[in-house]
Amino acid sequence: MSDVVVDAHHHLWVRARHPQGWIDPATMAAIDADFTPADLPAAAHGVDATVVVQSVSTWAETEDLLDVAASPEGRAARIAGVVGWADLFDPALEDRLAALRDGPGGDRLVGIRTMVQAEADPDYLDRPDVHAGIAAVGAAGLPFDLVVRADQLASCARLAAALPDTRFVLDHLAKPPLGAGNPGAGDLSAWRRDLAALAARPNVVAKLSGLVTEARWDSWTTADLRPAADHALDVFGPDRLLLGSDWPVCLLASGYGRWLSTADELLSGLAPDERAALRGRTAVATYGLAVEHVTTTRTKEHP
Repeated sequence: MSDVVVDAHHHLWVRARHPQGWIDPATMAAIDADFTPADLPAAAHGVDATVVVQSVSTWAETEDLLDVAASPEGRAARIAGVVGWADLFDPALEDRLAALRDGPGGDRLVGIRTMVQAEADPDYLDRPDVHAGIAAVGAAGLPFDLVVRADQLASCARLAAALPDTRFVLDHLAKPPLGAGNPGAGDLSAWRRDLAALAARPNVVAKLSGLVTEARWDSWTTADLRPAADHALDVFGPDRLLLGSDWPVCLLASGYGRWLSTADELLSGLAPDERAALRGRTAVATYGLAVEHVTTTRTKEHP
């Protein structure tokens, strides 16, 4: 397979069906709207395949995302995978995951995520019942996406050590405190320590995504993001990092194209093969994405 570019993290939502109560219309006007596959700018920016990630904690949203991914609109938008939501405490979790896979678009279910960042307890991931649910996800052959705050990062390393047979994907590098609005902004020492501890676990990869919204939305620069990106490259290496846009959330601070250009700057010191891994190959391997038809079409269009 030729080198492929994957956006490993974006969202879609139609609020009449799946309300996004976390969006503040006053401070988040840029994303106080519906976003459908037709709006996704990935193909226009040379992205070959994408992964859409849940934003609502319901089975219904995951079912809808799978249905959309399998639709002509989803295929046109190059959606190759869905990271859905699951109730980790559902006694029938194994059966529910099997039902998702057997339903419309089920072959595009490539991972599971829950909103750990919304849990007040920084040690939420140490709970035995949480471990049991995540272990069931791993037993189903699905990776578990970790969307966590920086203060929850230490518990991620303990979780990954406790469940060595489960694969984990860290979203947004655990939101390092880069901007003025973040607690302890600018002090990355604890985040650096905890990210290194997590990276020491071989069953974990991480997404280079979501950084622009952790910096100053209206004035960030590539230099502001570089300390976090460089540390992630040091501890994970380019072959254990995935590129994601976090669109449309990124629109609070950056257009889609600007983020991709910024990522190119952040990765400019890598060798071509390292860049190819981070920009696509690792995402294909992590999520088991079927993108061969996409790269074949791209090669025919752009010899």
